[in-house]
Amino acid sequence: MATRIRQPYVPITEVEHSAFCKPEDELPAKSLAEEMAVNVRWQKISNEYLHYSPQELDRRINDARKKLGATVTILGHHYQREEIIRYADFQGDSFLLSQQAADRPESDFIVFCGVHFMAETARVLCAPHQKVILPNMTAGCSMADMAPMEDVEDAWDDLQNILGSNGGIVPVTYMNSIAGIKSLCGRNGGAVCTSSNATAVLSWAFQSSDRVLFLPDQHLGRNTGIKLGIDPRDMVVWNPFKKLGGNTEQELRNAKIVLWQGHCSVHTRFTVKQIESARNRYPDVTVLVHPECPKETVEAADINGSTELIRKTINEAPSGSKWAVGTEISLVNRLAINNPDKTIFCLDPVSCPCSTMYRIHPAYLLWVLEGLQEGQVINEITVPDDMQSDALVALERMLSLTQ
Repeated sequence: MATRIRQPYVPITEVEHSAFCKPEDELPAKSLAEEMAVNVRWQKISNEYLHYSPQELDRRINDARKKLGATVTILGHHYQREEIIRYADFQGDSFLLSQQAADRPESDFIVFCGVHFMAETARVLCAPHQKVILPNMTAGCSMADMAPMEDVEDAWDDLQNILGSNGGIVPVTYMNSIAGIKSLCGRNGGAVCTSSNATAVLSWAFQSSDRVLFLPDQHLGRNTGIKLGIDPRDMVVWNPFKKLGGNTEQELRNAKIVLWQGHCSVHTRFTVKQIESARNRYPDVTVLVHPECPKETVEAADINGSTELIRKTINEAPSGSKWAVGTEISLVNRLAINNPDKTIFCLDPVSCPCSTMYRIHPAYLLWVLEGLQEGQVINEITVPDDMQSDALVALERMLSLTQ
């Protein structure tokens, strides 16, 4: 067996998640030095940028954007703090933003205000002359960090050894994964999926195989499998710290879906108890959650769906409607600001931003923009050519199913 038994560990991105949780809706702007004072492990930056006030950062960022012009495109993910979103040329989810960057060949530099796997996907899709930049290289993703390449390759070898001649297995990875895993899917007949099209992609995968390995979010995989009518008892979880993921060979042969033991640090905070509290507070409230939430939370909600579905549903809802939302607080707050005629609030009474998205402080954005003004490319994201090629195959399979 290929599985290496290692000591369990918790990604630092998971450990830091609670560093900025606050029992209030507003997360006030602070200097980078103040935010680093809680001992987070963020990328080191020139001292001059640590103490700029929000007003000074705003002035300098706007000056840099004017001077750089169309040579730079700034992308802002929905989960970014408001102090970053205001500078974005495009706002959206990770894959949509990568597509928009690829559609702007006149921009030599793509500054992706998101997390590492998103910038990697942009690198795969963009033209060779475009350089993709991540303002803070420590802006990772706790879910992606739960599926290191070595562990996934070991698991894949084990699954091939056991299942290769017994109906086989097809790998499907959520967009929230490193480029190496997308590449593995591409060269092994698999595909990438988003939370919007996971049902379509899994349906396709089952046309060619009896089983699916779903990476890296067990909750999205489980919730999607249930939508397809698969009994949760026909799904097993692969724990990379145990032999055969903690399963027997027979359990793996009997399984329909092998779920990687990963999760989103934000969406696992939402609970059935919070939903009950929201309904007690507002009997006519509609509860809307992301499918990265645990199965019990998704089943207790009125609606579950992708970030884009959440935005569309609330933006198009009638005036006076009430919404309890189970997703990242920056997006929920933005929806509330943009829909003042509706009551919109986060299910979790403690405001916990995505800690890795929160690492994109305006000081880091200014740092990379001023670097470009001086002819210096700071924090360029690269992906090996062969990995890009295989990852693109997996992405194109997804697009062929959903366009």
